[in-house]
Amino acid sequence: MVDSELLIGLSLDELGALAESALSPKNQKALDDLLIKNSANLLSNEETETLDTILAQVDQINIIKTRARYTLNIFQNKQQIA
Repeated sequence: MVDSELLIGLSLDELGALAESALSPKNQKALDDLLIKNSANLLSNEETETLDTILAQVDQINIIKTRARYTLNIFQNKQQIA
């Protein structure tokens, strides 16, 4: 049975890069600014939508990072057994 969480077909270097990926500096700055405004209840509707979009991107990045780390861990454990 194939584990659907494994990221198959990527090199160890590619998996490592994914595991260390982050939000772009531009989006990180926007996120920081929007979170500050949000804490003061000063967001417009458009800014709220932008914040929601960036937070969804953060969630997706975290999922990919976790899957990459998981895949690396599985591959490293298989290499130790072999």
